[in-house]
Order: sequence, then structure tokens, then C-alpha cells
Amino acid sequence: MKHALTIAGSDSGGGAGIQADLKAFHAHGVFGASVITAVTAQNTREVRSAFDLPVEIVRAQLEAVLDDLDIAAAKTGMLSSAAIIESVADVIDARRLGNLVVDPVMISKSGFRLLRDDAIDALVRRLIPRALVATPNLHEAALLAAMPIESLDDMRRAAEKIGALGAHAVVVKGGHARFALAVDVLWTRDGAIEVLRPEGEVAERSVHGTGCTFSAAITARIALGEGVTPAVRNAKRYITRVIRHAFEPGHGHAVGDAFYFMEPDEWERNERE
Repeated sequence: MKHALTIAGSDSGGGAGIQADLKAFHAHGVFGASVITAVTAQNTREVRSAFDLPVEIVRAQLEAVLDDLDIAAAKTGMLSSAAIIESVADVIDARRLGNLVVDPVMISKSGFRLLRDDAIDALVRRLIPRALVATPNLHEAALLAAMPIESLDDMRRAAEKIGALGAHAVVVKGGHARFALAVDVLWTRDGAIEVLRPEGEVAERSVHGTGCTFSAAITARIALGEGVTPAVRNAKRYITRVIRHAFEPGHGHAVGDAFYFMEPDEWERNERE
């Protein structure tokens, strides 16, 4: 079994962050390890507060994992401070950790800031250039590319600009864009641009943790040995089904079902196939 690592924040509501990443890893048959960077107090309705773990604890977790496990791919999520980003980047460089997926988490669905303003420079300078794949949503892509995104062409241009910061490939996630619902754009270093549309129709609904789950699925597929483009395509198919099978465990946003294929109807269909 391949090993993947998530370096991110903990979601007490179980729908995003570390919890979502580990579910997505396991759903792909990949063993998941984790480095927790922050603890958040949140549920399906909102993020109420967040506490960054001490930098030395974040670093100790990362070094402990890398001292023992052969990590085939890793992803970053909520790295809220410049100090945490610098420390994580230092270890990544020292250990030559490759196959890195950078999900530049900046703000929660409820509007809670998860990345401090002074950390954006560190993110751009230390992590984006090390990314095999960067996976910003529209808000994050607009900030990183320093441009408004109001069309599919804007998504393409933003992906190219973020790629110019050093990322090998960029996926700009469309999410709830009024001009391209659930449509993503993939840019790769060779200049290829691919528009990723969901298979079939996707109802417009707010589903918590989909960005984390999508980037984690890309990480898992890369850990399994797939190239960037097929990994992103397969992760897109997976996240579309996760969203279609979303359910409502609380009284706020729905949560994607990472193990949708284990539901009775899906299980029986998969067994037949």
C-alpha cells in the first residue's frame, strides 16, 4: 500500500481538513499520515475559532512521519502563519519531499480567515514553486494571480499566472462560479490547458470540504503512480460522485460522501462490474 501525507488543519466537524483528506486517501486505497498544523472549532455551519499549533510541534510531527514512512505524495492545506509555512518548507527541502500538492487554503465557507495576510508572501515564495500541483479555488486564484476572475477565460489566465510562480501544474477550481458551475481548469508546465467538466449534471448546492477532498484525491492518485493529468481527471470524477452523494449530518452545509461506493446500490453495481 502506498503512503500519502496531509499537512493541514483539523476540522472538529469532520467534513474538511485533515479528516476529509484521510478519508479521501483511504477511499483510494492509500495509507494516510497526517501533520496537524492547527485545531479549529467548527461544525457544518461555521468556523468559530482556530488555534495554530506551535511551530516546533508541527515540525516534530513532520520529521517523525518522514523518519518512518516512505511518502509517495503529500499535500498541504491550512498553513495559517508565515512561521509554519517556512518551517514546513524547510523540512520539505531538507528531506527532498517530492510529489507535493499545494492547496492554498485561505478562507472557510462561512467566511473565517484561515490564512493570515503576512503568510501569503511565504506561501508564494516557499510552497508554490515546490508544487507539483497547486489547487486554488476562485477566491484563492484571484488573489494569487492578482486579477479578477469572472469567466472561463479568466480561469485559464489565472492558472497560467500561478504557474509562472513556479508550480508544475495548476488546477483552478470553479466551485460555485455562476459562469462555470463545478467546472475546473487544469494548466500544465508544457502549456496545455484542459477544461474539466463534471460527468452529467451537478445540482448547485453548498457541500463542505470538497476543495480539501479534491486535492487529497489528486494526491492519492499521484501516490498510486499516475501522472498529473490522469490523476486530476480521475480525482475530478471522484469528487463529482462525492458531491452527488453528499448528505447532511448537521444543520448547516452538506458534507461529501468520501465512501459513496460503499452504499448498498453502488456496492452491488461495483461488484457486478
